[in-house]
Amino acid sequence: MTYRIVHKTTYKYKVPVSVGNHIAYLTPRTLAHHTCTSHELLVTPSPSGVSERLDYFGNPVTFFTIREPHYALRVEARSRVVIDDCPAIWPEHSQPWEEVARSLPADRSPEGLEAYQFVFESPRVKPGAEFTEYALPSFSPARPLTEALLDLTGRIYKDFRFDSKATNVRTPPEEVLRHGRGVCQDFAHLQVACLRSLGLPARYVSGYLRTYPPPGRARLVGADASHAWVSVYCPGAGWLDVDPTNNLVPFQSHVTLSWGRDYGDVSPVRGVIQGGREHKVEVGVDMEPD
Repeated sequence: MTYRIVHKTTYKYKVPVSVGNHIAYLTPRTLAHHTCTSHELLVTPSPSGVSERLDYFGNPVTFFTIREPHYALRVEARSRVVIDDCPAIWPEHSQPWEEVARSLPADRSPEGLEAYQFVFESPRVKPGAEFTEYALPSFSPARPLTEALLDLTGRIYKDFRFDSKATNVRTPPEEVLRHGRGVCQDFAHLQVACLRSLGLPARYVSGYLRTYPPPGRARLVGADASHAWVSVYCPGAGWLDVDPTNNLVPFQSHVTLSWGRDYGDVSPVRGVIQGGREHKVEVGVDMEPD
């Protein structure tokens, strides 16, 4: 499967912005199961400077600066991604989840050390007793990690309602747990909080999800979505992805942009501006088979 992806973000400011420094996490990662074959970032007004690098987690990052007054900022990312036709391989057997949580602090392998950093709290995800309580019905004693993980994913899908008006980008997972509704970012944060509360390494994944129109309806341009899901470390198998918003294991409809501790590490576009005051943001994603 090959996708052409166009991600448009527009900021409209009440008063002019004189200077803006921005970071964009809009370049898809190249992984074992998918390859980013081309990418370009179009910015209006034209930046005075652009640079690219990999961040701490290995995500491609673009920095750009605008030094002319502007009432609007438009950022358009165009990417082409090829996804193979082999589904993710989950192990037939995995360790009991308690063994994973217990053994990880003493694991000095490169994989174990990388995973261990995702056990701790992050700015937007703080493990706590309420998350442990919610997760434990899935994580019964000696249950294999993979089996428990899929069960928790299904429970979040069943117990929580998708409601785009119930939360915002700063809503903490504690509030999502209390009110039972939110969006993909919230459900990913919630599952990460549950897993870390049990001592398990979990990271937040940002990407795209291919959507499909109802039968007989044309697909709307820009109606695909930025998406978020969860990746969990399983010794011997590596990182396993789950999508609690849709209760599935990501495959050919998911494209990975970035991963980190939580949304704050990988928000698609962020920056620091001088001026602007109030502003409005418009986002559209078009993910089309090529």
